[in-house]
Amino acid sequence: MAIESNQGTVSSQGAVSNQGAVSNQGKVLVVGGTHGNEPNAPWLLDAWARQPDRLQASGLALCRLLGNPEALAEARRYGERDLNRSFDPQLLADPKRLERELVRARALVAAHGPEGADPCLVALDLHSTTAAMGNALVLYGRRAADLALAAALQLELGLPIYLHEADRHQSGFLVERWPCGLVIEVGPVPQGVLTATVIEQTSLALEAALAQLAGARQGRLAQPAQLVVHRHRCSLDLPRQADGSPAALIHPRRQHRDWQPLLPGDPLFLAADGSTIAYAPPADLEGQPAWPVFINEAAYGEKGIALSLTTRETWPVQPAWAGALQALAARLVST
Repeated sequence: MAIESNQGTVSSQGAVSNQGAVSNQGKVLVVGGTHGNEPNAPWLLDAWARQPDRLQASGLALCRLLGNPEALAEARRYGERDLNRSFDPQLLADPKRLERELVRARALVAAHGPEGADPCLVALDLHSTTAAMGNALVLYGRRAADLALAAALQLELGLPIYLHEADRHQSGFLVERWPCGLVIEVGPVPQGVLTATVIEQTSLALEAALAQLAGARQGRLAQPAQLVVHRHRCSLDLPRQADGSPAALIHPRRQHRDWQPLLPGDPLFLAADGSTIAYAPPADLEGQPAWPVFINEAAYGEKGIALSLTTRETWPVQPAWAGALQALAARLVST
């Protein structure tokens, strides 16, 4: 598959970029297929290439590319390591690490990082999930520009926000290597399956994000008074046998209940003998409800994650957030 950018054709193996001095301006990077078993975003980007009016609606210069084209061709999440855990600066700087996803990550940063040959300043990474997350945003950390963009999208579309932070086992995400970035996550959908609803929901959030960036570039950015986030606290695995095989399953009364509160004593797992294993909160979550996300996500089994627990928090929106995004957006290239 080849995807056209505003300035020409970008192959699935990487963009052919102009060489030259580093500019303080840049484009918006839109990535699909960071995981090769998530074909909906690549399908959407290919469809956009055939509709120039829709592609250029925001007035911003875009660079659209496939994150992991080899894995996409193989219909696998990844080849040697998860590309969306391969953007850690130490890993990228280690010349001994030559896994193909690390090689790909280095190529993407060299081509389209803020100091790359064809620089981008904002990264929008499009994903799908087998979990019932609906149309959601994922943020990594608390960068002001990220928070402002997420707040604008929550105000416009009401999207829930998963704030992923403080997890030493999960790091090196793609959007962290760009000055501003977020993940658009849509589900549920089985791995490898194209679904019109998922594509429509992805397109809705992507077009809204681009419109908000275009508005911020012109000094227009609506912000709510408050931002509701679901802040990552920890992840739980399934109960397991001595050999590592699952000893229980997600309880039917918890399956597909992402974003809904989980209280002590609520059914959480179902054992092989039919007995229920109730939720017992970790020490630092005692006395407060937890809000599970990514419940039974198929790809997370290998990571020992059956679900992640968050706390739901309401933050006052800070004026500095909008200022940071507007300053960044002022440097975005127009078409």
